[in-house]
Amino acid sequence: MPELPHGKLTLVFTDVEGSTQLVRQLGDDYAQLLDDHRRLLRDAVAEAGGHVVDHRGDEFFVVFEDARKAAAATLQAQLAFAAHEWPSGVEVRVRMGMHTGEPTFRDGSYYGLDVHRAARIAQAGSGGQILLSQRTSEELDPSHELEDLGEHGLPGLEHPERLFQLSVAGLPSQFPALNTARRGFHGMRVVLADDSVLLREGIARLLEDAGFEIVAQSGTAEDLLRHVGMHKPDVALVDIRMPPTQTDEGLRAAKQIRERWPDCGVLVLSQYVEPAYAVELLGENAEGVGYLLKDRVSDVDEFAAAVRRVGEGGSALDPAVVSQLVGRRRRDDPLDELTPREREVLELMAEGRSNQAIAERLVITLRAVEKHVTSIFSKLRLSATSEDHRRVLAVLTYLRS
Repeated sequence: MPELPHGKLTLVFTDVEGSTQLVRQLGDDYAQLLDDHRRLLRDAVAEAGGHVVDHRGDEFFVVFEDARKAAAATLQAQLAFAAHEWPSGVEVRVRMGMHTGEPTFRDGSYYGLDVHRAARIAQAGSGGQILLSQRTSEELDPSHELEDLGEHGLPGLEHPERLFQLSVAGLPSQFPALNTARRGFHGMRVVLADDSVLLREGIARLLEDAGFEIVAQSGTAEDLLRHVGMHKPDVALVDIRMPPTQTDEGLRAAKQIRERWPDCGVLVLSQYVEPAYAVELLGENAEGVGYLLKDRVSDVDEFAAAVRRVGEGGSALDPAVVSQLVGRRRRDDPLDELTPREREVLELMAEGRSNQAIAERLVITLRAVEKHVTSIFSKLRLSATSEDHRRVLAVLTYLRS
């Protein structure tokens, strides 16, 4: 991989609008569409001398040493997307955003507000639209057709940004209103760590829209620990596998956070079900801890609820992990005494759900749930408490024994 440039750069973020709907529409054929999209974008970037920093699915993060070349690449890519023969009845619309600044470069990636600003600008647009910051607009020559869209507040950024639209000759220039509505940031404070810039920015935007405050982002475990010590957040979101070995650096950092800053909740994210890691993370206390698969991030409401639950001292375990923990077999296993319904209730308790949430999920009365919980604690020889998450911790402690 060519060495990435430093100094003043123009950062470009792109993604396909409505990609989830395209997956549903095309099924297995979506893979070919994704390959075509990636090839067309990479060709435009390479021709303009740009560098692909990160890509996940239909998302790309690219940098250019010259804003004019960045503009040329985005224009060429939009024209290529419009001219390409996609499957019948399918329209691929890619939104793009760019900002020029001096991002911090470390460990093969870029950090800082300039990165966040470029990502938020892209997320504000619609498919087929190219948005850019005022600073980038000032780097372009008069031959570029720009439309001044005025000042807009961007989630997570303190000051509004003057945004411009770069028009593509021969393509539509009218788009819906920008998605820049700002919400009050009076929620929990979060530090987010993942070595993928695109995943970090995507999660940050989801949480900011849900009312959380992202106080710092990290790409390495070492940087994560530094930010947690500096900002004292309510929750740290941590990827298990991080540089330099991509094994368990994130898990080890999560355990250090639990030991050094016990008031900080820890929610780890993993690409795969790894029950052994979950057990190691839980240790002797599952208070303020969570373990979720990255796929769960797509369910925004559930994901935000899990982050908030961990920040409040509760637990949030992925159903797939809970299923394996609960399903472990031991000699003389008291779980054998549970009825099928009690096992369902136990698994939902282990996920961190309240009695009311369990009742709604299983479509039974709250009173029925309370009876099942009482029976579970009796059969597992665990004393119940008045706090739901404390009961969950007791169950998980037993399951780890």
